Amino acid sequence: MLIGICGTICAGKHSVQDYLVQRHDFTALELAHNVSGVKTISQDLGPRTQRAHTSQVSFATVDDLLDFATQHWQQRFCTTSIHSEAVVEALCHRPFFLLLHIDAPLFTRWQRFEIRCSSTSSTLEQFVQSNDAHLYNSTTGGLAALASRAQIQLLNTTTSLQSLHSALDALNLTDESRLRPTWDHYFMTLASLAARRSNCMRRQVGCVLVRENRVISTGYNGTPRHITNCNAGGCARCNDGGGRSGVGLSTCLCLHAEENALLEAGRERVGGGAVLYCNTCPCLTCSIKIVQVGITEVVFNRSYWMDAETAKIFQEAGVQLRQFSPPKKGLVNLLDEPAGARLGGRETAQRSAKSNGIARAENANGTSSASTGGIPSLRGEPTNDIAQALETGAVAAGARRAAHP
Repeated sequence: MLIGICGTICAGKHSVQDYLVQRHDFTALELAHNVSGVKTISQDLGPRTQRAHTSQVSFATVDDLLDFATQHWQQRFCTTSIHSEAVVEALCHRPFFLLLHIDAPLFTRWQRFEIRCSSTSSTLEQFVQSNDAHLYNSTTGGLAALASRAQIQLLNTTTSLQSLHSALDALNLTDESRLRPTWDHYFMTLASLAARRSNCMRRQVGCVLVRENRVISTGYNGTPRHITNCNAGGCARCNDGGGRSGVGLSTCLCLHAEENALLEAGRERVGGGAVLYCNTCPCLTCSIKIVQVGITEVVFNRSYWMDAETAKIFQEAGVQLRQFSPPKKGLVNLLDEPAGARLGGRETAQRSAKSNGIARAENANGTSSASTGGIPSLRGEPTNDIAQALETGAVAAGARRAAHP
């Protein structure tokens, strides 16, 4: 694994690199010269206060660095020498490369700069000018474009190294599935992609049927063939903005994603050992059909309001139900961890789940709840509807039982 760390001035790039080296046995790599032509903070604003950094292995060119990392690809490396898109272009073709971008509020970064470069007499205005040159250099294009290319974009609002390390521990940057997705991650991504084809006005749902890690069929929700699309007014129920989710389904003309996938596959193709992946937990109506065609396992990402009823059906029929949430990516806010948050959050939910006889599925990275939109935060506790449902005993991953005759 090679993690490239880029970001704004005083956002915490070297702190993240030090964390990886000290906590996870990474080796730091660097380019001996800045190949982008962009001035560094030291060149622009004067020398920093001396600060102990991790020792780094230096290379003359990005090609030399890449050759070394490729020859030792099973080892862990990190670098903050991401000064241009050209460097990213050279590295991103390797399957072991992960780009991480880190940022922080401007005034927070200015305060960090004052502490770390206290020997200089730079003003806030000079800092802002240097920041703009760093991001929007007219010659090289600057580093602003790199943020959109990063798989993980960290917003570092932490106020101490301890808080930063706790947040990074929860994020689990070293999860290998960030580089090569697990089968669960792969098929759930396909289900989410199928959902984008949905024309339903209420929600976009996608489904993938799998047997022996091979796709049998896919489906998404929307009106049947030859019927006007839901988003063009084809279903009056879905286009009525006042209706509650799950109410009035008997008048809905839209086929559910699970129904479409099951109809496409047919019972003969489903066979034994089939797994259904859906980005939303199946409703009660779909769960009955899933049982009937012989699906043995259902994996979902997001919660639905009738999860408890669905779980009961699957438990009685011997169908395993579990939730999967992939490693967090995109924009992630690293927050200071409140006192007792870890014990009061995830561990409390697990204890409550056990007391209600609930089996909770976890990923390799130790998380099992998906974000619900906006900027996901890392404080050590579940933050979505599924976690709340787990605490009240609403969602159960059904233990396998003999099929009901």
